[in-house]
Amino acid sequence: MAEPTIHLNSEVTDFLDQQKHPFRKEIEQLRIIILGADHHLTENIKWNGPNYCVGTADRITMRIQPPAQQVQLIFHRGAKKREQTQDKLITNKSKMLKWKENDRAVITFKNSAEIENSKAELTDIIPEWIQAAE
Repeated sequence: MAEPTIHLNSEVTDFLDQQKHPFRKEIEQLRIIILGADHHLTENIKWNGPNYCVGTADRITMRIQPPAQQVQLIFHRGAKKREQTQDKLITNKSKMLKWKENDRAVITFKNSAEIENSKAELTDIIPEWIQAAE
Protein backbone atom coordinates (compact mmCIF):
# COMPACT_ATOMS: atom_id res chain seq x y z
CA MET A 1 0.00 0.00 0.00
CA ALA A 2 1.40 3.41 -0.99
CA GLU A 3 2.09 6.06 1.63
CA PRO A 4 -0.50 8.86 1.51
CA THR A 5 0.73 12.12 0.03
CA ILE A 6 1.52 14.68 2.71
CA HIS A 7 0.81 18.30 1.81
CA LEU A 8 2.99 20.72 3.72
CA ASN A 9 1.53 24.21 3.56
CA SER A 10 3.98 26.48 1.69
CA GLU A 11 2.98 29.48 3.86
CA VAL A 12 3.98 27.51 6.96
CA THR A 13 7.26 26.50 5.30
CA ASP A 14 7.97 30.13 4.39
CA PHE A 15 7.14 31.26 7.94
CA LEU A 16 9.50 28.65 9.38
CA ASP A 17 12.24 29.59 6.90
CA GLN A 18 12.09 33.14 8.24
CA GLN A 19 12.29 31.99 11.87
CA LYS A 20 15.71 30.33 11.58
CA HIS A 21 14.56 28.21 14.51
CA PRO A 22 17.20 26.07 16.25
CA PHE A 23 14.75 23.13 16.23
CA ARG A 24 13.82 23.40 12.54
CA LYS A 25 14.71 19.75 11.84
CA GLU A 26 12.48 18.60 14.72
CA ILE A 27 9.66 20.90 13.60
CA GLU A 28 9.80 19.36 10.11
CA GLN A 29 9.72 15.84 11.57
CA LEU A 30 6.61 16.72 13.56
CA ARG A 31 4.89 18.40 10.60
CA ILE A 32 5.24 15.23 8.54
CA ILE A 33 4.11 12.93 11.37
CA ILE A 34 1.05 15.07 12.20
CA LEU A 35 -0.13 15.49 8.62
CA GLY A 36 0.54 11.82 7.89
CA ALA A 37 -1.41 10.64 10.95
CA ASP A 38 -4.79 12.02 9.87
CA HIS A 39 -5.69 12.98 6.29
CA HIS A 40 -8.41 15.36 7.54
CA LEU A 41 -5.83 17.77 8.96
CA THR A 42 -4.74 20.95 7.24
CA GLU A 43 -1.85 23.15 8.29
CA ASN A 44 -1.67 26.89 8.90
CA ILE A 45 0.04 29.40 11.20
CA LYS A 46 -1.70 30.39 14.41
CA TRP A 47 -0.34 31.59 17.72
CA ASN A 48 3.09 32.05 16.08
CA GLY A 49 3.54 28.41 15.14
CA PRO A 50 2.30 25.59 12.93
CA ASN A 51 -1.33 24.77 13.67
CA TYR A 52 -3.45 21.81 12.55
CA CYS A 53 -7.18 21.98 11.86
CA VAL A 54 -10.11 19.93 10.71
CA GLY A 55 -12.07 22.37 8.58
CA THR A 56 -11.86 25.59 10.61
CA ALA A 57 -11.58 23.83 13.97
CA ASP A 58 -8.11 24.07 15.54
CA ARG A 59 -6.99 20.81 17.15
CA ILE A 60 -3.18 20.70 17.51
CA THR A 61 -0.80 23.65 17.77
CA MET A 62 2.98 23.42 17.74
CA ARG A 63 4.54 25.72 20.34
CA ILE A 64 7.84 26.92 18.93
CA GLN A 65 8.01 30.41 20.48
CA PRO A 66 10.05 31.55 22.19
CA PRO A 67 12.78 29.35 20.72
CA ALA A 68 13.82 27.07 23.56
CA GLN A 69 15.43 23.68 23.92
CA GLN A 70 12.17 21.93 23.09
CA VAL A 71 9.11 21.86 20.86
CA GLN A 72 5.65 21.24 22.27
CA LEU A 73 2.46 19.94 20.73
CA ILE A 74 -0.65 21.38 22.35
CA PHE A 75 -3.71 19.17 21.86
CA HIS A 76 -6.91 21.19 22.29
CA ARG A 77 -10.47 21.78 21.08
CA GLY A 78 -9.96 25.27 19.67
CA ALA A 79 -9.44 28.79 20.96
CA LYS A 80 -12.83 29.24 22.60
CA LYS A 81 -13.31 27.91 26.11
CA ARG A 82 -15.75 25.02 26.00
CA GLU A 83 -17.57 23.16 28.71
CA GLN A 84 -15.09 20.83 30.35
CA THR A 85 -15.46 17.11 29.67
CA GLN A 86 -16.01 14.94 32.74
CA ASP A 87 -13.20 12.58 31.76
CA LYS A 88 -10.05 13.00 29.72
CA LEU A 89 -10.97 13.57 26.09
CA ILE A 90 -9.20 10.41 24.91
CA THR A 91 -8.55 7.13 26.66
CA ASN A 92 -4.98 6.82 25.38
CA LYS A 93 -2.76 6.04 28.37
CA SER A 94 0.38 7.51 26.81
CA LYS A 95 2.88 8.81 29.33
CA MET A 96 3.83 11.42 26.71
CA LEU A 97 0.55 13.28 27.23
CA LYS A 98 0.69 15.79 30.08
CA TRP A 99 -2.92 16.74 30.78
CA LYS A 100 -3.59 20.42 31.57
CA GLU A 101 -7.37 19.97 31.62
CA ASN A 102 -9.57 17.07 30.52
CA ASP A 103 -9.68 18.56 27.02
CA ARG A 104 -6.12 19.89 26.73
CA ALA A 105 -2.84 18.03 26.80
CA VAL A 106 0.78 18.77 25.91
CA ILE A 107 3.59 16.61 24.56
CA THR A 108 7.13 17.95 24.84
CA PHE A 109 10.03 16.88 22.64
CA LYS A 110 13.63 17.82 23.44
CA ASN A 111 15.37 16.28 20.43
CA SER A 112 14.99 14.47 17.13
CA ALA A 113 15.54 11.03 18.68
CA GLU A 114 12.60 11.54 21.08
CA ILE A 115 10.39 12.38 18.11
CA GLU A 116 11.54 9.36 16.12
CA ASN A 117 11.11 7.04 19.12
CA SER A 118 7.60 8.42 19.72
CA LYS A 119 6.43 8.36 16.11
CA ALA A 120 4.23 5.24 16.36
CA GLU A 121 2.63 6.36 19.60
CA LEU A 122 2.06 9.89 18.30
CA THR A 123 0.54 8.48 15.10
CA ASP A 124 -2.00 6.63 17.30
CA ILE A 125 -2.78 9.63 19.53
CA ILE A 126 -3.45 12.14 16.74
CA PRO A 127 -6.46 10.49 15.01
CA GLU A 128 -7.91 9.53 18.39
CA TRP A 129 -7.70 13.18 19.46
CA ILE A 130 -9.15 14.47 16.19
CA GLN A 131 -12.15 12.16 16.45
CA ALA A 132 -12.81 12.88 20.14
CA ALA A 133 -12.43 16.66 19.83
CA GLU A 134 -15.36 17.03 17.40
